Amino acid sequence: LLIGLKGAKESGLDCGACGYPSCKELPPLRAGKEFHGPICAWRLIDLGIALGSAAKTASILNADNRIMYRIGVVVREMGLMEGEIIVGIPLSATGKNIYFDR
Repeated sequence: LLIGLKGAKESGLDCGACGYPSCKELPPLRAGKEFHGPICAWRLIDLGIALGSAAKTASILNADNRIMYRIGVVVREMGLMEGEIIVGIPLSATGKNIYFDR
């Protein structure tokens, strides 16, 4: 499962969480090492909520899962999905949870 942000606009709250005094001062996106940014902190919170909801729903449906950062980086590099930031959630239906082996 892949979830990401594409063309996310700033929130308009002028909260400063991004490090800029106002939303209007947030500079245009630029390519980073693995993702594009800067991105409005509230949009990243929205992404986190979506990821948490997806992981919880998968768990309710008895699908083992784990949110993984590197999956999104590779997906972007391979051009499989467009977005400023992408995160992956692999799913498994085996007898033992392969994502948490401790």
